[in-house]
Amino acid sequence: MAHTIVTDVCEGAGDCVDACPVACITAGDGQNTKGSEYYWIDFDTCINCSVCLQICPIEGAILPEERSDLQRPRTR
Repeated sequence: MAHTIVTDVCEGAGDCVDACPVACITAGDGQNTKGSEYYWIDFDTCINCSVCLQICPIEGAILPEERSDLQRPRTR
């Protein structure tokens, strides 16, 4: 099961992007409700390695489960 970046918690630190071994994390469209840039995880590409979860400096921004209701879909 894929991990989830919680759109409205993510602050766009970006540490997860470089750490992801399968490049499943990309920039979201616009800003979240906090006014921050954010990232999202492609559930179909994620291999559930947990590297993003371990490296993210923002507590609660990444969950070890697939929750499409908490991650705003990418529109581009």
